[in-house]
Amino acid sequence: MSFRTFESAHIGNGIHHVTVKSAALSRRADISFYVPPDAKAEKLPLVILLHGVYGSHWAWLYKAGAHQVLDRLIKEENLPPMMLAMPSDGLWGDGSGYVRHCDADYSSWIVDEVPKAAAQIDARCMDSPRFISGLSMGGYGALRLGLLHPKKFTGISAHSSITDVPPQMQDFVEESLVEFHLTETAPLAVIDCAKLCSRLPHLRFDCGTEDTLIDPNRTLPRDLLAAGIPHVYEEFPGSHTWDYWHVHLADTLRFFKACLR
Repeated sequence: MSFRTFESAHIGNGIHHVTVKSAALSRRADISFYVPPDAKAEKLPLVILLHGVYGSHWAWLYKAGAHQVLDRLIKEENLPPMMLAMPSDGLWGDGSGYVRHCDADYSSWIVDEVPKAAAQIDARCMDSPRFISGLSMGGYGALRLGLLHPKKFTGISAHSSITDVPPQMQDFVEESLVEFHLTETAPLAVIDCAKLCSRLPHLRFDCGTEDTLIDPNRTLPRDLLAAGIPHVYEEFPGSHTWDYWHVHLADTLRFFKACLR
């Protein structure tokens, strides 16, 4: 896949901002990338980080300091260098849900096009292990898309996740669910996607004990356990905040390191 247009700027210290013409979205879309400047590896695992409602491609960089967390773990815990890809969700309404609408395929944008854009920034990620993570709506996107495309992802990790779009997204967005004009044929609930998965990627997720989404996050591991689906679920003190996600992104990156073994 090649993009009709591909505009990029390396702003220094390993950070790249990219705007591409997306075939899946039929419009331009933005991605931020981070490549550790001193990475000498022949292959760079690719970590896709999905933002939540109201945000965009810059959120993980500038609100969570994702690149700083990665650099610290590389230095202090011998984490292997990884490439971070932080796309916008397509910028529909308050949040696209990373699902397919009648006029744009926000799931294909993430699964198919973002890795192709990453390879144009650094070809070392082209055939390397691929991971997906996210927070809130982005946690939902990571869980659902990772489970629906298990051959494309080695591991999935999510924070403070929505677990089913129809009943939970409405609490966050202005648009009614009718306005989403969904044309999905695959299940929307994370548990239903997991039950369809014949070859599970490594799977973990966490939630803060004071988070408004704690109840669905406690229900999901019970449902996964009942279905015999292996996973790791953790709870930590905290709520639905960037402070929480900044701290616990490190847990995601450590989990992805373990998946590489």
